[in-house]
Amino acid sequence: MQSTATHPNPRRWAALLFISIAQLMVILDSAIMNIALPSAQDALHFSDGGRQWVITAYGLAFGGLLILGGRLGDIMGRKRAFTIGLIGFALASALGGASVNLAMLLAARAAQGVFGALLAPAAMALISLAFTDHKERAKAFGIFGAIATAGGALGLLLGGVLTQFLDWRWALLINIPIAVIGIIGAMTVVHDIHTQHTRARLDVPGAILATLGLVAVVFGFSQAESSGWGSGITITMFVVGVVLLGVFLVVEGKIKSPLLPLHVLTERNRAGAYLSVGLAVVSMFGMFLFLSYYMQLVKGYTPLQTGLAFLPLAAAQATGSMAIGARLTAKVRPGLLMAAGYLVSAVGVLLMALLRTDSSYGLLAVAEIITGVGIGTAFMPSMSLGTHGVEAKDAGVASAMVNTSQQVGGSVGTALLNTIAASSTASYLLSHAHGAAGTKTALVHGFSTAYWWGVGFLVISAVISLFAVNAPKPGHASASNEPEAAEAVVTI
Repeated sequence: MQSTATHPNPRRWAALLFISIAQLMVILDSAIMNIALPSAQDALHFSDGGRQWVITAYGLAFGGLLILGGRLGDIMGRKRAFTIGLIGFALASALGGASVNLAMLLAARAAQGVFGALLAPAAMALISLAFTDHKERAKAFGIFGAIATAGGALGLLLGGVLTQFLDWRWALLINIPIAVIGIIGAMTVVHDIHTQHTRARLDVPGAILATLGLVAVVFGFSQAESSGWGSGITITMFVVGVVLLGVFLVVEGKIKSPLLPLHVLTERNRAGAYLSVGLAVVSMFGMFLFLSYYMQLVKGYTPLQTGLAFLPLAAAQATGSMAIGARLTAKVRPGLLMAAGYLVSAVGVLLMALLRTDSSYGLLAVAEIITGVGIGTAFMPSMSLGTHGVEAKDAGVASAMVNTSQQVGGSVGTALLNTIAASSTASYLLSHAHGAAGTKTALVHGFSTAYWWGVGFLVISAVISLFAVNAPKPGHASASNEPEAAEAVVTI
């Protein structure tokens, strides 16, 4: 059955629900595993180095393959890529849940990353192509953005519940029923768009260069956290990554069917969205990490209590995305809305920098709410701008760039801010009293220093959004800024 793209899919809102649930699974997975890892380490008897690799295996596969995954979705069809990604992610989660040793768990995590890299860009592309009306598009990305930004906080809560009351294996097995729901939705209500210009050939050299380059960069940041910024392996990975990505861009500018058409990167609104999101995520990943440490190591919260303590942040993010971002997007130009959201988040992170060992939960909750409202408001138009003006045939790879900026930003945030916090903590301990109370004070001092850096990254994101993103309000956008739907055909 086929219909022209000028007649929207009548079940597009149901499709959005299923797509968002599937995307939530990918985001939840990382947060849940962070909570479950200590229990998994005890059960499978692996070292702290092995624990780091459980995180790194997923990050390398996911971050390294996102651009390739997005282009594969454009070639094979976003709906097909979405479905394959869901099935593969579910099978990989089952393998992880059945792990009997570290090697099996690492293989499962890497497989999750591979299929996540196929699933995530396809999900965003499907939404971008299904909602072309300005008001509907704002609402759709508001819902999607709320789920995406709140997923990390909800994952911490779910991770605490599963780890404390069931078993660490459920941190992986929980993905299976979620994936099944997504697969049912993909088969029944999700529609794809096929264009006459869809590429039939894959840019193999570009795929190899992009994948190896991104893997090297992500691995470099993971090594910086564990081995130090000046270590040989860290510097080598950064150099290799930068060289490979530089060659990749040169190659893409010379071939007829590139993996990543350079116009996807050079259009100022998309470029501004990618860069501002990446820098903001540096702060957000650091915030999640240090708040979790603060609650458990300083305040003595259990994993479940930590998850519950993050609920104000999750609720605020959803409010910022759906109630504020989606409503204002038709009244305020995207760059201004993004800048305002990032600056509000900066105020929230600034309040976190003021936390002390004896601070009340009330102050923490207020900081969470302010941060959540701001980041939810900013990320909604950012996600929509990720495919601003892009042709339908490039929607997958453009969506992949949004995910890539988030993944690289997360790697930078985890490595850079953790290093800053650890160095500040060590310096404080050298010059102040030791003991349990002194150690907690030193930890909080280190977190505070890192939060100040997080404030700086959010301010930079706001400046980039204000001056680089010049797209008008959606109601005044020209037809040329919309995906090429005139030639599109919706296939069921």
